[in-house]
Order: sequence, then C-alpha cells, then structure tokens
Amino acid sequence: MKKKNNSNNKILLIEDEEIMLDLLQRKLAQEGYDISVARNGEEGLDMMKEFIPDLVLLDIIMPKKGGYEVMEEMSRDESLNKIPIIIISNSGQPVEIDRAQKLGAKDWLVKTDFNPQEVIAKVRKQLPL
Repeated sequence: MKKKNNSNNKILLIEDEEIMLDLLQRKLAQEGYDISVARNGEEGLDMMKEFIPDLVLLDIIMPKKGGYEVMEEMSRDESLNKIPIIIISNSGQPVEIDRAQKLGAKDWLVKTDFNPQEVIAKVRKQLPL
C-alpha cells in the first residue's frame, strides 16, 4: 500500500468570493495539497463527478447552487456521499451549523474570524497523513 502524502489529496474548493478563494487556494497549495476550484455550486458538483475529491471546502451562499443544495445532491449520490465536507461561511449560527451537520458536514469555518492555520488544522483532521 502506497503511503499517502499531501500531493495525493485532492481538495475541491467551492467558493465565490475571490479574496477568500485566492487565500485558501494559496495556503493549501503551499501545504502540498492538489487544489481544484469551482466558483458556484453547480460547477462544483460537475467537477466532483469528473474526479472524486478527498475533501470539499464548501461555501454556503453562492450563485446557481448554494452549499446546502450541493450537500443535498451529494448525499443522494453514492459516489459523492462519503466525501468529507468542511463548510466555509459568513455565519456561525447554531441552526445553520446543525443543518449542515445533518447534511454531512464534518467541520465549520466562519470567514470573519478564521486564520489560515485553522484551515490547515481542520483539513489535516479530515485528511490525516
């Protein structure tokens, strides 16, 4: 069995805010992860079906399809329903976190108060080396 390293871990980042997208993409790439980017939920789902990522970082409020819709579709698809999801959102409301967890989210980041190291720590928790 081949030893896993970061470069084998494909992360799909589904986010429509360019600043956040750029920051996360750069930070995760520096850590050696293979990053793909989608700017809306519809594009993200299409990309997931092309290649199965090891982890999805998912925004909730986006054009075309929001994060909850993406998670609902993923949960109905045998090939996608085991992929861990980390939510990236402007809100940390318990009702939203609860809904996301019921739909399969493993973790949650609030955009206004997270730092890049926190992102890396949460990614590593889902994709241990």
